[in-house]
Amino acid sequence: MKVTLLGTGTSMGVPMIACDCKVCKSKDPRDKRLRSSVKIEMGNHVIVVDAGPDFRQQMLASQTKKLDAILFTHEHKDHTAGLDDVRAFNWINRQAVNLYGEEPTLNALKNEFSYAFKAMDEKYPGAPELVLNKIERRPFPLFGEEILPIRVYHHKMPVLGFRIRNFSYITDASYIPDESIEKLKGSKVLVINGLRIKNHISHFNLEQALVMIEQINPEKAYITHMSHNIGLHAETSEKLPPNVFLGQDGLEIDL
Repeated sequence: MKVTLLGTGTSMGVPMIACDCKVCKSKDPRDKRLRSSVKIEMGNHVIVVDAGPDFRQQMLASQTKKLDAILFTHEHKDHTAGLDDVRAFNWINRQAVNLYGEEPTLNALKNEFSYAFKAMDEKYPGAPELVLNKIERRPFPLFGEEILPIRVYHHKMPVLGFRIRNFSYITDASYIPDESIEKLKGSKVLVINGLRIKNHISHFNLEQALVMIEQINPEKAYITHMSHNIGLHAETSEKLPPNVFLGQDGLEIDL
């Protein structure tokens, strides 16, 4: 299994023309981050977690030529807004793309992309071909693997993380229940959100993410969903434990 970090940033950390901070002005490519997403390759199958506004750019940058499924953590637009661009994969792969999410997320997708879910006799030619699959907090099979949805909380909003084999992915979390921590233990690689140095109401800051990593105790952990307030990649990395790294767009992890 190969995991690629497609994006490790956040809408709150996208460099803006008016921003004069040292991160946004940095020449280090590790400080340039698209919205958070990850690609998981299992044999001949390709899964992406979330399809935010940078989805098309991420697919091109990662030279992704096949897409079988998208797992959604939740319905916020920075995790769903790029869904229309799956139409390229419909055409290339000659198949619909399966979408997996909880009922509120699927309802939001049907509302935001209503034209993609019209009856065939009403559907506009070329609209995305999508298949909705409702999931709950129980394991489900996908391409011969078991996908384990894991409940975490984005402030008071219930969202999902996912574990596949020994890889676990958590984004947009500010609280992880003890039951979910137990499900994450034994992960070889954990990717978890750490928005910035200061506290935030709906995301772990870096210190809180490190506490979670210590509890879960993976072999390696990578920080994702970082804003420019996390500091320069090179400087912040020096302060991390030996098994913890700041994620970077395009990083490939073999498991």
